[in-house]
Amino acid sequence: MAKEVGFGILGLGRGRKAAQTAVQTVGANLVCVCDLQEEKVKATAQELDCDWTTSYDRMLARDDIDAIGVYTSSGTHADFANQAIAAGKHVFVTKPMDIDLDKCDRLIEAAKRANLVLAVDFIRRYRKIDHQVRKAVADGLIGNVILGDLRMKWYRNQSYYDGGWPAGWRSRSSTEGGSAANQGVHSIDQLQWFMGDVKTVQGRCGTFNHEIETEDCSVGILTFASGAFGMIQTTTCSYPSLGTTLQINGSKGTITMDKSGAVGLVIEGQEGATIDQVEIETDFPNNIIEDVVGAIIHGQPIMVSGEEGRKSVAIFTAIYESSRTGCIVQF
Repeated sequence: MAKEVGFGILGLGRGRKAAQTAVQTVGANLVCVCDLQEEKVKATAQELDCDWTTSYDRMLARDDIDAIGVYTSSGTHADFANQAIAAGKHVFVTKPMDIDLDKCDRLIEAAKRANLVLAVDFIRRYRKIDHQVRKAVADGLIGNVILGDLRMKWYRNQSYYDGGWPAGWRSRSSTEGGSAANQGVHSIDQLQWFMGDVKTVQGRCGTFNHEIETEDCSVGILTFASGAFGMIQTTTCSYPSLGTTLQINGSKGTITMDKSGAVGLVIEGQEGATIDQVEIETDFPNNIIEDVVGAIIHGQPIMVSGEEGRKSVAIFTAIYESSRTGCIVQF
């Protein structure tokens, strides 16, 4: 059995942090980084003492790489991940899993057939406080859950969409999905993880304040399998930027995650309740690199598998479909 996992990281925007984490993680060996911008990839390789390339095919051909991390534009995640699987590599992708649900499903099946690890990097799944919130809900601390709502009100100016590399990639429907798919997806994942499976979605979205192919404001009304309702609001048009708030209301209390990341817990008849009173097992990995190492070397379950990672994609694509057709989407 392997004692360490060789990693290759594709894309050095958000991928740079994953590469740094690989260097710092026991059982991980950062072998190579890959990016189309030669100056950036050279500098990162020098900093982290690893090899570099501008050719993804060349990185995939290496025998000393076991796992590939994909940190490219959202609409390319599944395509690059499928290439990794075809090359016999385990693979993980940054959020969202992709912006096309069919691509997600094909990727899941490909990983299963090849018996390879497939993971999605939702960084909040590795935080203790998120596990405490989920357990508080599951244990009924706030009673029967009635409503979960996500309000993400951010501001992005036109230069944000026009910039990047290659220029304008954030504005195009082929590479990005909009405020729900891009900025809101972390919180959408949290909401469904806390609240459980979704049964129906009704949505509206539009482009109000930017010259882009995608939406900059979306609203979704959800019914969960439990019978609880959900509300999702995401926008990059809010001036000033008001941050993100996620709130869960139950028959006996409320949990609030505010824009600073702090969590408030109010329980009927219990003065001074705090989320710290919720005890959890803390033997889960701290980040995606630890997660993948544990899965490959020790056979441990991945925090966010392909099946789990597709759930948030199913929700935001249902918002878009419902907005386009005017119909409620059934799950």
